[in-house]
Amino acid sequence: MILVTGATGFLGKRVCKLLDQQGLPYTKTSLSLGTDLRDKEQTFTLFKSVKPDFVLNCAAFVGGIQFGAKHPVELFQNNLQITLNLLAAAKEFDVKRMVNPISNCAYPGKATLFKEDEFWDGPLHDSVLVYGFVRKAFWVGSWAYAEQYDLDVMNIILSNMYGPEDHFEEERSHALGALIMKFVKAKRNNEPSVSVWGSGTPVREWLHVDDGAQAMVRSLDVDRTIEPINIGVAEGISIIEMARQIKAIVGYEGEIVLDPTKPDGAPYKTVDGSKGEKLLGWKPQIAFDDGVKSTIEWYLKNITE
Repeated sequence: MILVTGATGFLGKRVCKLLDQQGLPYTKTSLSLGTDLRDKEQTFTLFKSVKPDFVLNCAAFVGGIQFGAKHPVELFQNNLQITLNLLAAAKEFDVKRMVNPISNCAYPGKATLFKEDEFWDGPLHDSVLVYGFVRKAFWVGSWAYAEQYDLDVMNIILSNMYGPEDHFEEERSHALGALIMKFVKAKRNNEPSVSVWGSGTPVREWLHVDDGAQAMVRSLDVDRTIEPINIGVAEGISIIEMARQIKAIVGYEGEIVLDPTKPDGAPYKTVDGSKGEKLLGWKPQIAFDDGVKSTIEWYLKNITE
């Protein structure tokens, strides 16, 4: 039996959809479904009831840069509590493997092309210090449990994810989702311009959420490794180019105005996924252009303002 935590969230929904397509038995849980993984008693009660052989951990307390700046304490406490309880429960109830996604913001702030052997080569970027640290802490906990109890945790490092059913709220959206919201709203309201945060120059690699789900499920069966494994294609796009692309797809005809008073975040983030491709026998398949188009189509059909 597979337990999917955070099953009603962005990644969790797509993981469950993929498991359905593959006919794999699973149980889903999340805070909205009644289990608070920050609470050890609730977490242990869940594991005792489900008796999972495998755990696909999609549970996290997360948002964009603005959200992180406003809620650093909640990011720190909630995610560490979830980490401590999941690792303890996995050990206590003999889970065969847990698959855990780590955000690529866990890499050093100075890094540009992220490589696994550079995971510890410097401090995190200030803009993602707390969230990057708590995701990195999951790997440290995994290492500790592997050393002392032989617990098997696969930690895969995912690029910034996007796609249908993403967070489309002002604070919790990442850059891509926020830009889709802005351009659609500007077109609907016939606004003369759209403000884009920062200088427009930061480069980001984006991972479609369905590719993220594929990586999670494929990680159930691969050879065991304690080292974090990147999922990516080493290709990125600047924020301004992404804004222009979204503007064109939406059909908005106004101006793009950069707002240099807002933070850029790290200047350049792409992911060397060569080890992940070799281990999983697979690499992300969904082209960025196609993924953005389908995300905008989903947004136009499902989000009304």
